[in-house]
Order: sequence, then structure tokens, then C-alpha cells
Amino acid sequence: MIDDQTFKVLSVVMQWIIAPVAAFVWVLYQRQQNHTTDIAVLKARVDAAKAAHDREIKEIRETTRAIMEKLNSIEEALRK
Repeated sequence: MIDDQTFKVLSVVMQWIIAPVAAFVWVLYQRQQNHTTDIAVLKARVDAAKAAHDREIKEIRETTRAIMEKLNSIEEALRK
């Protein structure tokens, strides 16, 4: 079946090839998980900032519209 020499070769392969590759893949996986979390946090921050910006722009439009209406009413009063 499998002799002692084959077991030695398999042991060396596991020790010097498979184990380091597995450790490297594990490290990459851990970093990828950290990056995924960081990206999710950044997306949430961007969404919150965008929502706040949209609210501010809407408020500015409403205020500008009110000012223009007031100016139009003043102009109409002065023309009379």
C-alpha cells in the first residue's frame, strides 16, 4: 500500500506547502472580512450624509420659493 517513504513525502508536503498556503488563505479571508465591515460602515455614513444633504437642499428650495413669493407680493403691492 503506502510505504514509509510516501508518508515522509506527504508530511513534508503538508508542512511546507499545504499548511503555509492554508494559513495565507485564512489571513486573506480575515482581511476581507474586515474590509467588508469597513465598507458597510462607510456606505452607511455616505447614506446618512446624502440624506442630510437632500433634506438641506429641500429646505433651501422651500425657503427660496417662500422668499420669491414674498418678493412677488411686495412687487405687486408697489405696482398698485
